[in-house]
Amino acid sequence: MESIEARTEVCPKCQADRSENETECARCGIIFAKYRPLPIRRTDRSDVSVRSTPSWRVTAAQWLLESDTTTDSMTLYGRAVVFLGLLWWGRIFIMTPLETNYTGESFLHLINLPFHEAGHLIFSPFGRFMMILGGSLGQVLMPLICLGTFLVQTRDPFGASVALWWTAESIMDVAPYINDARDLNLMLLGGVTGKETDGHDWNNLLTMTGLLEWDHRLAHLTYNIGILLMLASFVWGGIILARHYQRQRE
Repeated sequence: MESIEARTEVCPKCQADRSENETECARCGIIFAKYRPLPIRRTDRSDVSVRSTPSWRVTAAQWLLESDTTTDSMTLYGRAVVFLGLLWWGRIFIMTPLETNYTGESFLHLINLPFHEAGHLIFSPFGRFMMILGGSLGQVLMPLICLGTFLVQTRDPFGASVALWWTAESIMDVAPYINDARDLNLMLLGGVTGKETDGHDWNNLLTMTGLLEWDHRLAHLTYNIGILLMLASFVWGGIILARHYQRQRE
């Protein structure tokens, strides 16, 4: 009996019982080999500058930066390649005008599309308005879910910064759709334009809310939000890479 109890272990995150052969928690889903508790920052209470730092900033730093403790060089090289690729591609997204619909014609549009269509189905129980809006929500929520998974479950802030880049791109992908609410010239999934059907998502949404004449302004606002989030992903990913490189040199 004592030997059996000695082999009994618990999940470090949710404290559920697990056997020694399990690699993933059946309750919360974390992968044991990748789980790392957030580092506890030890501070001197007499340090006025530390005491004056808001707790939310300390917590944010722990989740967004300090939870990454990777030191191996291959991971650093792989991250650098991904970061430079996203930086190059993101520069094109940022510098290309909304009206060109570059985001809608990019390869990533095909990645966003299944989540867009799934969003209509998922939000359909909440009424017609939410069902229509659910398409755009679905394609934006998917990368946000990935971002949260990277931060909370796998403790991979760099992966989360990549997911933020994808979120930004997905928001920018919605903007041309909004911009076309009155013109209805965009080609839809069925191979027809909005003029040849009963409009499309954002034509219906803005008509239902009385904001149809605001389509261009709302589209540019959406596009600019995407640009700001993409720039934030560059800063975030760049800081993580710099910290990783510094750990290599120590």
